[in-house]
Amino acid sequence: MKTPHRHGSEVRHEQLYAPRREDPYVEAGKPARDARCPHCGVVFHDGRWAWGPAPRDAIATACPACLRIHDAFPGGYVTLRGPFVQAHREELKQLVRAREDHEKAEHPLERVMGIGDKPEALEITTTGTHLARAIGNAVRAAYDGTLKVRYEADENLVRATWTR
Repeated sequence: MKTPHRHGSEVRHEQLYAPRREDPYVEAGKPARDARCPHCGVVFHDGRWAWGPAPRDAIATACPACLRIHDAFPGGYVTLRGPFVQAHREELKQLVRAREDHEKAEHPLERVMGIGDKPEALEITTTGTHLARAIGNAVRAAYDGTLKVRYEADENLVRATWTR
């Protein structure tokens, strides 16, 4: 008699990140019908926010990213620090903006809220967790260094710290 093959039955799947809580800005930003954000022009159609022309019957509703920016409530924090940052400040800012442009084209709710320019560090705030992590990964890929990413268990928030 053949023994049944237990393909994958004993595989243990570890959860890589803390479970996400629902984002109140995303939930609040789902209009009942087609909409257009009067601040940035992003359009809500077929259940998602995207760049493009607004349908004729679209209502004016602020998108979740504009709400976060208005409330000054970031979804991600990226801190770049170390002697390298002091020597290459403008170059790093250009990389951050280029990464934002790339991500925002596909994910319009992922935006840089601000870049705090302190003598010892650059502190970037983002509207979402995805962009914060993408910026950290882009800086690490371009300049090596050490990247630490921490997801807050009780919030829909990410903190990324890069040093070199």
